[in-house]
Amino acid sequence: MVALAQESRPEVGEAPEGGEPEVAVFEQRGLLTPQGRWVLEPSLSYVHSSALEVSIEGFTIIPALAIGLIDVSETERDTLTAAVAARYGVTDRFEVALKVPYVYREQRVRRRDILVDTEMARISGSDGYGLGDVEFSMHYQINTADRGGPFYIANLKVKTRTGKDPFEVDRRDVVDEDGNRIGELFDEQPTGSGFWGVQPSITMIYPTDPAVIYGNISYLWNVERDVGSGFGRVDPGDAIGASLGMGISLNNRTSMSLGYDHSVVQRTRTERDSGLDAVFSRRQVGTLLWGVSHRVSQRSTLNLSVGMGVTEAAPDVQISLRMPMRF
Repeated sequence: MVALAQESRPEVGEAPEGGEPEVAVFEQRGLLTPQGRWVLEPSLSYVHSSALEVSIEGFTIIPALAIGLIDVSETERDTLTAAVAARYGVTDRFEVALKVPYVYREQRVRRRDILVDTEMARISGSDGYGLGDVEFSMHYQINTADRGGPFYIANLKVKTRTGKDPFEVDRRDVVDEDGNRIGELFDEQPTGSGFWGVQPSITMIYPTDPAVIYGNISYLWNVERDVGSGFGRVDPGDAIGASLGMGISLNNRTSMSLGYDHSVVQRTRTERDSGLDAVFSRRQVGTLLWGVSHRVSQRSTLNLSVGMGVTEAAPDVQISLRMPMRF
């Protein structure tokens, strides 16, 4: 239920919002979209994640012997997002942006009850598609440092809940052969998080020929609300994020980047939460980033980025293809 938004950080393989892809652009005074100009950016991204969960309903006599039902489930999720973003330069140091995504999501669950008289695994799944959560953002270049000093950009992003949220879709209980409830599944996958989100952040860009070092720190506030459906008020965990990376210019048209992104996501709480549940108070989401950017023409750039999860809570792989076009 928590959406981790990262668009305010520089994407691997390219300059920050509105910048040219090659490293040489950072020698200029302006990094954002020039005043009165537009940038239109279609994009396509794919995210795959998997998880293995073991649930024991019973008691343990000794550490090696459990009496009761042991349920093992393996979950795979695939998300494909097509989006169009538009950025406009209000001044040479201030720009506004809008992003509209269309989401297709699929989930498959393979489940087996270990201590029952069957060797058959059950596979179930669901999918969903439609408008995702629309995002609005603003970016302000704080300084106009000459060569030799870093640039700083202040960002503010607001994520709406225009997508279908997890509390609007139908669910069904998962039961064992004796009729005991062991979980639940979505009949239809949501396309949004179900919560408004506000994310301020600061981006640092330091040009040091032939490379550019970039970093970002952010705080994501997910706004709590009453979701009904027997859940009452739900407060999604906020997230503190940081990223660091380096881009290297291969020639005057192509650059490559390596980076790392890490977020600490706090626990989601509900009215029914007693605070005594044995769950971790936070989750660590770490992603190793690689990307390449190639200038197709004077007005368009093709950017490919790949993210590989290095912590258990992170998606296994994230692939994004974007093509900003300047007008």
